[in-house]
Amino acid sequence: MEGWMVVAANAPLEKIGMPTPVPTGSEVLVEVSHCGVCHSDLHFWKGEYNMGGGQVMKLTERGITLPRAPGHEIVGRVVALGPDATGVAIGDTRVIYPWLGCGECAECNSERDNMCLAPRGIGTVRDGGFGSHVLVPHARYLFDPGTVDPALAATYACSGLTCYAAVSKVAPLAPGKPVLIIGAGGIGLMMIAMLKAFDHDNIVVVDIDAAKRTAALAAGATQVIDGSGDDLAARIIAACGPVAAAFDCVNRDSTARAALDVLAKGGKLVLVGVAGGDLTLSLAGMIFRSISVMGNLTGSPADLRAVLALANAGKLDPTPVTCCPHDSANQALVDLKQGKFTGRAVLVRELETSDAR
Repeated sequence: MEGWMVVAANAPLEKIGMPTPVPTGSEVLVEVSHCGVCHSDLHFWKGEYNMGGGQVMKLTERGITLPRAPGHEIVGRVVALGPDATGVAIGDTRVIYPWLGCGECAECNSERDNMCLAPRGIGTVRDGGFGSHVLVPHARYLFDPGTVDPALAATYACSGLTCYAAVSKVAPLAPGKPVLIIGAGGIGLMMIAMLKAFDHDNIVVVDIDAAKRTAALAAGATQVIDGSGDDLAARIIAACGPVAAAFDCVNRDSTARAALDVLAKGGKLVLVGVAGGDLTLSLAGMIFRSISVMGNLTGSPADLRAVLALANAGKLDPTPVTCCPHDSANQALVDLKQGKFTGRAVLVRELETSDAR
């Protein structure tokens, strides 16, 4: 196998060859056909997260070693099975759930792997979809995409299940109450589709990029607001009034502050993006307004299953996908960093097996 690997923070990815894994026990080897390119991959490439207050968390502090192939939005074809693997067959096309835990704790055993205290995620701790093959510890992390296009299905492993989990945190909502989304990138456009799947029809989207605001309107946003300038909260209130819920898909100091300030009484703010920074809270104000601030850590295997069910039932609108050759991984990261994609970029590679589908 081979893969485009992060070898050092901010350095160009290098294509590195290595022995193809041989699955043992319950493991399943998947040959990658599609892999989404996510903002989390940019953070992985950078090698650190802004934790606020001048604090930076290095990926090396999380037990991550380099070189490592990023990529966690993966669709591929099953090409080898460990002797104890059941539930899939050679040749099956599957979406990989990437947010693995230890596989043994109470959280993992209750399909809350993303909440495990010993994360072993694919594309972070384990090599991901920027490689040609991915070794999956158990078939329970593999999901049938059904009739969904594989490039779009790949995005459901992060963008889709993250949005499903985030919207579930505020549901049910009265359809007519305004809901705010900050950021109209891949996650933001998926959030629009997910809110519509939950039958919500008053969606206000903020972005600093005019093209992304146009894309949000095309995806079903009720109205859009230019996110540049210092008076964002006031302009949101003027446009739609206080909001029942807000999803900050950027999540830096200024965006989180604006989202918090426009919440209606009883409103909920869900922090989704990982740009990082600080948010100062009035503790008494939290009580008097009865508001909630929640972080959203991707989603569970059950969330991925639910997203795929919505999509196959025709209830989840497809979001824009730009397909790029797998060997253009470096350029795809640069283009994502520069905001050149509408929706998601997905790396596509030809499968080595002759009967690949």
